[in-house]
This record gives sequence, structure tokens and C-alpha cells, in this order.
Amino acid sequence: MSTPKSFPERFDLRRLPAVALVTYVIALLAWVAIVGRWLPMPGGAMNMQMSDPGVPEAMALSNGVAGASFYLLMWGVMMIAMMYPSSVPLFRLYYKTLEGTSTAGKVARIGVVLGTYALVWTLTGVVPLLVNAVVPVAPLANTHGGFLWGGTLVLLAGYQLSPYKDRCLRNCRSPLGFLMSHHRPGIRGAIRMSWKYSIFCIGCCWALFAFMVVVGSMNIVWMALITVVLSLERTVVWGRQLAHVVGTLAGIAEIAVILITIL
Repeated sequence: MSTPKSFPERFDLRRLPAVALVTYVIALLAWVAIVGRWLPMPGGAMNMQMSDPGVPEAMALSNGVAGASFYLLMWGVMMIAMMYPSSVPLFRLYYKTLEGTSTAGKVARIGVVLGTYALVWTLTGVVPLLVNAVVPVAPLANTHGGFLWGGTLVLLAGYQLSPYKDRCLRNCRSPLGFLMSHHRPGIRGAIRMSWKYSIFCIGCCWALFAFMVVVGSMNIVWMALITVVLSLERTVVWGRQLAHVVGTLAGIAEIAVILITIL
């Protein structure tokens, strides 16, 4: 009969998935920063207004370079909070490929992977700023909210059911296959790999984020719901089916919203 292991033997820190823990802690801190409003936008708007459609983007654009910089910082923190948890499988697998590398080398490589991923997602925040500069969402949501929602739901439904979504989702859902095709040695290799993975992730999730911007890019409830959806799509065995269900539901909601608006 084997003797039961003591608590210190069972709770061995060396066996804990350090990369996963670090990633989850960073994501948790990002969520705390968002919920706690640690990253205020310039202009002094009330917190309740920040959750309204188009308000953060309008505030950023009205405050020039400083406003855009604060917005990109806010957007980057949001992307870390929403995208890091579902990217843990890739980060862990990549770390395992670094066996035989010095501790400093491992830290440097995993650091640039995390950093590149966050940087690419931060740069996507330029898109909602440009869109709002051309077509301001805030006044449009007040005057033609039904059509704005309906049009965005059409876009979301179409993309969720498209082969392009499926292709990007396959790469996001298969970190081992992605690493076998895109792993490269060294710091430059880590940056290149993380860049390509980020592009696939953007291709997988951009329509969901477009919807988030329309309903309010700082709306915590929608942020949480979209995080759950994209995380499940990318990690569970029925993720592809979930993506199609979301697309179908978005299509049904789009028809309902447009009919209500017209009638």
C-alpha cells in the first residue's frame, strides 16, 4: 500500500503551469483595471456615459493625440483582459518548446510572445477610431440605433458563418498544429510567430469586437459576454458549432431588430 503524499509533496510549485498562471494574473489585473476605471479617458465624462455606444471613441477624437493615446491604452488593456485567457494553450505549448534554453532565454522569448500579441491587438484600436472619425457612432446610435444594430448584426451573422471565420478559428483552436507550422528559433522567431498568431486571432474575432464597439466598447456586461463566447469558440471541442450558433442567432436578432425599427 502506498503512503499518502503530504501536502508539500502534492503542492509542488515546480509542477504548476507558470506561464498559464502569469497569463491569467495579467488578464485578471487588466479586468480589475477596467472595472475599477483605472484608465480614465480625458474629458471628464461620467462613468455611466463611458458605456454608451461611441462615447469613448468620440471623447478620444475630441482630445487629439492625447485622447487617441489614452484610448489605445484602454483598448490594449481590454484586449489583454479578453484575449489572453483563451490564448493560454498556445503560450504553454510554446514555452514547452524552449526546453534546454536558459531561464533568461525562456523569460525573454515568452515575454516577447506575450508583448507582441498585446501590441498587435492594441493597434487594432485604431480601426474604431477611424470608423468613428468618418461615421460618428454616438449620434447615429441616438437617431438610428435600430438600423445601426441591425447592420452590425448582419455583419456579425455573415462572418460567423463564413469559411474565413472557420479557417482562422482552426488555427486558433489548434495551437500544436500552428506551432508545427510557424515555430521559429530565437527572439525574432518568437516575435514572428506571435505576430502570425495574432493575425489569425484577429481574423477569428474581429466581427465580435465590431459588435462590441457598436453596443459600447466600455460596456462591461457586453465585454464579459463576448469574452465568454470567443473563449469557448477557441477552446472547447464544440467551439466551431458555437460560432455557427452565434451567427444564426445574430441573423435572427438582426431580422427582429430591423422589423421592429421599420414597424
